Amino acid sequence: MFKRLLALLSILVFCFFKAPASTGSSTAILLEVKGPIGPPTVSYIERALKLASSKKAPLLILQLDTPGGLDASMREIIQHLMTSTVPVATFVAPSGARAASAGTYILYASHIAAMAPGTNLGAATPVQLGGTPLPGSPEASGDNLTMSGSSDMQRKIINDAEAYIRSLAQLRGRNVEWAVQAVRKAESLSSEEALKQNVIDLVATHVPDLLAQLDGREIKLIHETQILHTSGITIQRIEPDWHTKLLSFITNPNVAYILMLIGIYGLIFEFATPGTLLPGIVGAVSLLLSLYAFQVLPISYAGFALMLFGLALMIAEAFAPSFGVLGLGGGLAFIIGSIFLMDTTAPGYGISPVLVGTMGLLNLAFFAFVLGAVIQARKRPVVTGNNTMIGTKAVALEAFEIEGKVKTRGEIWQARSPVAVEAEQDLKITGTDGLVLLVTPLKTTEEK
Repeated sequence: MFKRLLALLSILVFCFFKAPASTGSSTAILLEVKGPIGPPTVSYIERALKLASSKKAPLLILQLDTPGGLDASMREIIQHLMTSTVPVATFVAPSGARAASAGTYILYASHIAAMAPGTNLGAATPVQLGGTPLPGSPEASGDNLTMSGSSDMQRKIINDAEAYIRSLAQLRGRNVEWAVQAVRKAESLSSEEALKQNVIDLVATHVPDLLAQLDGREIKLIHETQILHTSGITIQRIEPDWHTKLLSFITNPNVAYILMLIGIYGLIFEFATPGTLLPGIVGAVSLLLSLYAFQVLPISYAGFALMLFGLALMIAEAFAPSFGVLGLGGGLAFIIGSIFLMDTTAPGYGISPVLVGTMGLLNLAFFAFVLGAVIQARKRPVVTGNNTMIGTKAVALEAFEIEGKVKTRGEIWQARSPVAVEAEQDLKITGTDGLVLLVTPLKTTEEK
């Protein structure tokens, strides 16, 4: 009996040490990032990484399709990826997607870089604010950029970007030479070429194929090395929360532009008609939202100031008509300021020219309407004041030789006449002297 118990105990101990430790979840986290890289993307990825870490997920899949985005947001995302305790597989998918510009850096920074067939990456040359070509880019001439102070700044930007992506390539053991070319010469690669040149780790047709290829792969995290066990795991898709959706909406340059105009016109209407409240409240909220968006967007303060100056001129036209000079000048300043409002050519962060043109024309049309109404009002005859009484009829309420009381338009006035006036006699108003009407009889008493 004792021998049987000892044998059973030995089997249990053996099974305990041989059984694989299962300290984590069997569910991988999947999130999709589509569109420009910006502050909403940072919030979305950070939330997904925290969820994956709390659930001890074996893998986080970042499905990526981006034309690029803001440098600051890209670097913040990369910092989160570098310090993640959960392996991150960036998967450029579906077919037709791309990881251009900032997307290339994110792909290089990920623990696993994967692409679907028919996708591409590259064109990682940073764009200087204002759209000036950088050294090595197709638009730059090269030698003539080394003479000015601005070219020094350009070289700093390009060298910093090159060193950054080089360090990412060395950390992940990927092709350093091509990474440099992607920055220097805006090189791009298809998924098959990227796999051949050791730019990415694998090509997968879809997420299940990706998981099948990752099973058993060794991944180096920040403090440890893990072996992925992705066979048979489930996928939990993470959607952007309301905060991310709202942030994404208001940081759209076109939306921020419209919110700013709503805010400005709402406040103008409130100041023009105090006590209305609704335009003022809507205007204040819209303006605050637009200012928050401009805080995180790379705007040109010169363009913003030019827009405000243009609006001020058009408003001045409404209150102090200059027969179109202020209005046209303000409209032109508004359109030029709108064009230069976004101080970057980063994909997805420019204002639509159609929107700028439409809003500019609407502003001009509105103030042209106001100007036309003012001109028409000036052409109309005077309908109020003492001058409107000249030429009208009055009736004497009493007989008087020089001054007396008359009635006109249901009102009693003091009147003065150069000749004697009889009671009930019809008079014609010829002018005014303060509050005294100047009258003359319409007809004298008939002589018989």
